[in-house]
Amino acid sequence: MTGLSLSLVRGAVTSPFKRAGRPGATLPPGREVLPPARIAPGPLAAYSRICGFAGADPVPLTYPHVLGFPPAMRLMTGLGFPLPVLGLVHTWIEITAHRTLRPADELGLTVYAGELTPHRRGTEVTMVTEARLAGELVWESRSGYLSRHATGAAAGPSSPPDTPAELPAVTEWRLPADLGRRYGAASGDRNPIHLHPLTARLFGFPRHIAHGMWTVARALAEAGTGGGAGEPGRIRSVRADFRAPVLLPSTVTYAAEGSAFQVRGGSRVHLTGSVSREG
Repeated sequence: MTGLSLSLVRGAVTSPFKRAGRPGATLPPGREVLPPARIAPGPLAAYSRICGFAGADPVPLTYPHVLGFPPAMRLMTGLGFPLPVLGLVHTWIEITAHRTLRPADELGLTVYAGELTPHRRGTEVTMVTEARLAGELVWESRSGYLSRHATGAAAGPSSPPDTPAELPAVTEWRLPADLGRRYGAASGDRNPIHLHPLTARLFGFPRHIAHGMWTVARALAEAGTGGGAGEPGRIRSVRADFRAPVLLPSTVTYAAEGSAFQVRGGSRVHLTGSVSREG
């Protein structure tokens, strides 16, 4: 059994004993550190294919997040972590690359829990991942994960405005029912809300949903084929907000204009984001 599989098992065991929203909850101070190592070509190629990138060089902007997922899981499934990991929903992500990454780069990773904040639908944790090359910070991300539970507060940090401007449609994506399982195999993220309708219903979803990180990566891959945001190797940062889950199977529209992009299904916006480019 791999280390990631062990973390998932540990998460399944410890989650029922954790109560999100507990007063006075704090985050563990520890950090998970992975020593410098080259990126394994097979998993990188599989990830690039499932997300629609033309190739693996340069390394997709989102891929270090995948490399940092196993240590993040170890932190989030630890006994000192205050939120149950099962059912956590990815709400937003910010990624910045300080240089273009190549498959031969020997990246060292550091992952830690940044902050714990109230949310109108529960409690949100910010996880931070940093990648270094020869000691230099070359890539970093901050991600919000929501543990949904009843709250007494009238409002807290919430999603972006309810009516974003509709961007021009670029193309449609037909998402198959097994997308979550296929992306889970490529990325290691096998959260049950993405795998099967039955396991998703246990966490309040009518069907299983697409991974938010697949949606962001697919949008960046689309941008590299003329979707309005520039070639992937020149994109230096992205901010994406996950507004509504994408149920599987489904057909959604990718739209973009200038630096902005969105993914929508009918009148419902699932994802909004923007990129900044080199130069």
